[in-house]
Amino acid sequence: MMRIGIEAQRLFRPHKHGMDRVALELIKNLQVLDKENQYFIFVKPDEGNTVIEETENFKIVEVEGGSYPIWEQVKLPKMVKSYNCDVLHCTSNTAPLNVKIPLITTLHDVIFKESTIQKQLTSSASWYQKIGNLYRRLIVDAVVKRSHQLITVSNYEKHNISNVYRLDDSKIQTVHNGVNRNFTSEISEAKKEMVREKYNLPKQFLLHIGNTEPRKNTARVLKAFNKYNNNFSDEVKLVLIGLNESKLKSLLKDIGLEKELAKKIVLTGYVSDEDLPAVFNLSEMFLFPSLREGFGIPIIEAMACGVPVITSNTSSMPEVASDAALFVDPNRVGSIFEAIVKLRLDREFRDKLISKGLERHKLFSWENAAKKVLNIYQQFNHKNIQKL
Repeated sequence: MMRIGIEAQRLFRPHKHGMDRVALELIKNLQVLDKENQYFIFVKPDEGNTVIEETENFKIVEVEGGSYPIWEQVKLPKMVKSYNCDVLHCTSNTAPLNVKIPLITTLHDVIFKESTIQKQLTSSASWYQKIGNLYRRLIVDAVVKRSHQLITVSNYEKHNISNVYRLDDSKIQTVHNGVNRNFTSEISEAKKEMVREKYNLPKQFLLHIGNTEPRKNTARVLKAFNKYNNNFSDEVKLVLIGLNESKLKSLLKDIGLEKELAKKIVLTGYVSDEDLPAVFNLSEMFLFPSLREGFGIPIIEAMACGVPVITSNTSSMPEVASDAALFVDPNRVGSIFEAIVKLRLDREFRDKLISKGLERHKLFSWENAAKKVLNIYQQFNHKNIQKL
């Protein structure tokens, strides 16, 4: 039996995003899969609901602490030692440098190392994003050296990380993300109507997960949607998940579309995982023309819900979507606009894309991801630890 520590610092924060959701799904599936090893899930107390319950071999350990760096570099190592862990898995790009046991780190991407992204982050990203990016840039090089094993989420990113850090192929393994089974096209009409009313969703809408982070490309999505409105007179609207009103106004002002688009956009705010599948189901298409992704979980979530996807022909997105999405050049507003027109006017093409997406998403499951991660843990059993 091994004593396995998993860092899941943000597991109980109210609004969970990409890396938080990956950690949650991994832990939930390990609970089902592994009844033998002992797990200690290290979290920071927060105001969110309990998203995971303790079981006989899974203990939730709340670790008090201040800022993320203090929590991770000072508080976490002490708790890992006190619970006598054999191995520590850090799930969100960074890790403590002074643990005395084998360290496994999930490095989702090395976007923060790329110069073009750096320029964007120093211009229009939020202070929270800039601070997080700075901490990663300061710590990740050392974390990579300290880690006995790295995990990343796509073959594209594995190649990227290997090139950046000149790693031997055996030090980094790809574990693709999955899609939760709640994301399905079989959502009841009652649930859909409840969600439509809750978020004030229009009858016809295109869906985009809005973000102030420049690489998410929300500004070009807005420009492409505006171009569509200038060329077609239908009543379709754009629903943005994740942006508040002040951020939207600022973004529209920056691109000169404050007056033109104000009445054509619906803001939902944060959408819970419980409601998100219904929002996907109600939409006509999902716009995900990101400039750069390590994986792009919303692509397969939309596909699982029977929604046609527009995404980028760059980074990991072709690996994830294969032939089941309509690809665009994310740097060209015209390319995004043409894709919107294609999906709205060509019903036969749209239906084929939906069918392909419903098959494609089945290749990505959290159960398979957990199996691969468990195999990695087992490489660090007591016998192997003695050799390190």
